[in-house]
Amino acid sequence: MVGQYDENVLPDMLPVYYTRLFPQNLFCRWLSCGNSPQPLSNRELSFTLADDVYLRYLSINNQKEFFTLLQKKCPHKLDIGAVYNTKPSVGRHDAVVLARELVFDIDLTDYDEVRTCCQEAKVCDKCWKFMVVACEIINAALKDDFGFQSILWVFSGRRGIHCWISDYEARTLDSPGRAAVADYLCLIMGGENQSKKVHLGSDNLHSSIRRALIVIDKYFDEIVQDQEFLSTSDRLKSFLKMIPDEALRKQVQENLERMPTSSIDRWKSFVNNYNQFCKENLHGMRKMKYLIEEIKIQYCYPRLDVNVTKGFNHLLKSPFSIHPKTGKVSVVFKPDNAKDIKLDEIPTIYTLLDDSSSDNVQHQTNMRTAVKNFQELVFSLEKAEAVRRKTEANTSLEF
Repeated sequence: MVGQYDENVLPDMLPVYYTRLFPQNLFCRWLSCGNSPQPLSNRELSFTLADDVYLRYLSINNQKEFFTLLQKKCPHKLDIGAVYNTKPSVGRHDAVVLARELVFDIDLTDYDEVRTCCQEAKVCDKCWKFMVVACEIINAALKDDFGFQSILWVFSGRRGIHCWISDYEARTLDSPGRAAVADYLCLIMGGENQSKKVHLGSDNLHSSIRRALIVIDKYFDEIVQDQEFLSTSDRLKSFLKMIPDEALRKQVQENLERMPTSSIDRWKSFVNNYNQFCKENLHGMRKMKYLIEEIKIQYCYPRLDVNVTKGFNHLLKSPFSIHPKTGKVSVVFKPDNAKDIKLDEIPTIYTLLDDSSSDNVQHQTNMRTAVKNFQELVFSLEKAEAVRRKTEANTSLEF
């Protein structure tokens, strides 16, 4: 029975899950660090109940209140909002946002124009590789380019990943600052009617782009083989539209159409065509200096929902929340381990609570690993916050 999705049993299972498995203490400690110096009660929580009943502007004073609220309301979905200057449940009309983690939301539906294995809400291990690439690229940029340390990665529960940055400097960024970080990380521009969406110019590539391409190159051949970007006439037509030079485009089209439909073979043939064309047309190649890199980026680079990052009022699903449509737990994972994640090994509320399930032992183990990952981040964040507060206190004493 369990292990198969049945949303009707959620009301019976959720109270048990929240009592036995949801890491309430760590959750409240994480939020408390993210609230500092405001009290925990100034953080907005949101519950989605059965039949899509939506409760916003909830707040808690401590873990005991949180436990009581979970048991009383039994939310099918738990979302986290911003930190206000007052209790949001009391003064929501006059409340002012003071802080919020810097967040990123990456959803596989935004890859539908390039992924061929699945569409819309469906997801498989093949298209999960897009999430692996996104996680590795963004995590490196956040650490190396911005110096952030407290970075939490969470599986969304269905078809994407969420990133929470809890460093004080990230939490207190204003909206333009958040937009600047998001824009820095965006390389794919243009709507569905635009064929070529990446333009790197002709100057030397920025170090962040070179670093991103190193990540993409680790997985590119696998992704090309999985997705078969060039295997059909329609896919080939979309690919050819990314080539700005008409002579090269025509040459590539003639060569690839004569070949078998293997995308990886066609890609290698295109690279050879491009390199030969460059040698023979040195003066005209300036506008296509980085064409190979631009195409790789258009296929594989992270596609961010920038509005989620820019805004303060956008709610984001909590770590360890249950996705009501799949029953999967929004587990915390380490970015270095993203490539090892198998979607059918992500714990579900059903397998976790049914001792007779064939997946129970594996999913229990994976759940403990996810909680341990969360614990490590919370401990590190608490230490960083203690150092920050001590530094602030010493600075104020000096004045």
